[in-house]
Amino acid sequence: MPDSPLRAAVITVSDRSARGERVDASGPVAVNALRVAGYDCDDADIVTDGADSVATALRAALAAGARLIVTSGGTGVGPRDATPEGTAEVLERTIPGIAEELRRVGAAEMPAALLTRGLAGVTRDALIVNLPGSPGGVASGMPVVLSVARHVIDQLAGGDHR
Repeated sequence: MPDSPLRAAVITVSDRSARGERVDASGPVAVNALRVAGYDCDDADIVTDGADSVATALRAALAAGARLIVTSGGTGVGPRDATPEGTAEVLERTIPGIAEELRRVGAAEMPAALLTRGLAGVTRDALIVNLPGSPGGVASGMPVVLSVARHVIDQLAGGDHR
């Protein structure tokens, strides 16, 4: 792994937060967890709901050098919840086990977590994980993400299995 911190990004997907009608409460939870874990991470970007806005934000974070991207919000079954669809446009391969574990951990705290449609997967050199929009869901999900993120990033860079 490089000596400098790995670059990470957080994208909050919320129409209301993007319009300034609600403070983003979940993005800062993810940002803090990433910083504590040693990642170089700016404050969360906030985008509107919708597949196009999510895909555009993910591509921008990748172009800026992010090796780990966490989204928060837009993973449910509501009419504008399209974060998984936008993420699918960018992913090259999915990692179903991460998304399954996030749902399992979330459902142990709140059965409605089973409704999240979040994805996890990789591009050529980055891990992308969708988390729910609630601060509690992000707080529960970040340890799962962080438990495997460095290994995934190392593998993408050609590292040996360990």
